[in-house]
Amino acid sequence: MTPKLSIIVPVYNEARTLHLIMQKLHDVFHEETQLIFVNDGSKDDSLAILQKHACSSDLVLTKANGGKGSAVRMGIPHAEGKWTAIQDADLEYEPSEILKLLAFAESHPDTVIFGSRFLQENPNIYKRNLWGNKTITAFLNILFKSHLTDSYTCFKLFPTRVLKDFPLTAQGFELEAELSHGP
Repeated sequence: MTPKLSIIVPVYNEARTLHLIMQKLHDVFHEETQLIFVNDGSKDDSLAILQKHACSSDLVLTKANGGKGSAVRMGIPHAEGKWTAIQDADLEYEPSEILKLLAFAESHPDTVIFGSRFLQENPNIYKRNLWGNKTITAFLNILFKSHLTDSYTCFKLFPTRVLKDFPLTAQGFELEAELSHGP
């Protein structure tokens, strides 16, 4: 059976939060979801935690450290769901919020859906990154005539076939900008 949703989780030195994020993902998403964890050369116990707590249906990949972009790019070819989302392994994003993106996507097929950390109160947002994100988002909106509120949001939901066609090259967090303007 083809899953409805694939979720790629890039992991780098997230031993402190990894078991909890895995538990939350397993609690919210079930049979119709493919979880792809990509360990990006963690130097802590992240890989051991992934191996211990992954369900039999989860895919755990590991690679030398190359950055978030390289980890996400490693997961993309393995995505089998109709849609694919990205979930960071820290606790800045609540996995259940992906359900809102998925509900919107189901009524808007072939659309890339962006979440936003700025449309409602978010106690987990990193304040030091807030203004940089708003500046980059404004620049991208001008450059690409878009109307984003949070271009560097991790929560982006793609039709998988569209995501697989993106010619992504980013190694690090610049992946967010690359995904924001597409091919």
